Amino acid sequence: MALLIRFCAALAAALILSACDRAPVGADKPAFKAVDITGADYAHTLSLPDADGKVRTLAEFKGKVTVVFFGYTQCPDVCPTTMAELAEVKRSLGKDSERVQGVFVTIDPERDTPQLLKNYITAFDPSFVALRGSDAQTKAVAKEFKVYYAKVEGRTPGSYTMDHTAGSFIYDTQGRLRLFTRYGGGAQALASDLRALLNEGA
Repeated sequence: MALLIRFCAALAAALILSACDRAPVGADKPAFKAVDITGADYAHTLSLPDADGKVRTLAEFKGKVTVVFFGYTQCPDVCPTTMAELAEVKRSLGKDSERVQGVFVTIDPERDTPQLLKNYITAFDPSFVALRGSDAQTKAVAKEFKVYYAKVEGRTPGSYTMDHTAGSFIYDTQGRLRLFTRYGGGAQALASDLRALLNEGA
């Protein structure tokens, strides 16, 4: 009986060690810093005019890792910080920087004129694209992306601010939605995730 007990204990130990040696399912996938939303059933369609009036879509950025952010030019903190961080990260990628595309979608078409948008976005990176739709188009795109935005009245009619979702949607080089990165994650985390997606498509 004692021999049988020792045999069973040895077998159990062997099985535990064997299980420890095996890599967990999905271990070959990169550990993203942002929220992995691969396979989400939203944010698949984006078709809006850019600052020059040309209609742009997600499909034309295939081959690049694309970062889409919803904001407005008079945003005091979140929007400029997000775009500056993305520009910084892009520069840090060296030759791979050409495979990163920034897209800024205004949620304030009332004040964000095409020329204002062009000046705003190129100040961060000349390759970034700014999109501006009508009120109806903006609402439709926000619904498609599950993005919240709302006008907050100021002291005068033109001094309002906009509450909005503070995060970016990241697509891989195949044009598939992969990540949602929350505001405040930092340049280092964003750079890590973009490199991982670029390596997937290398």
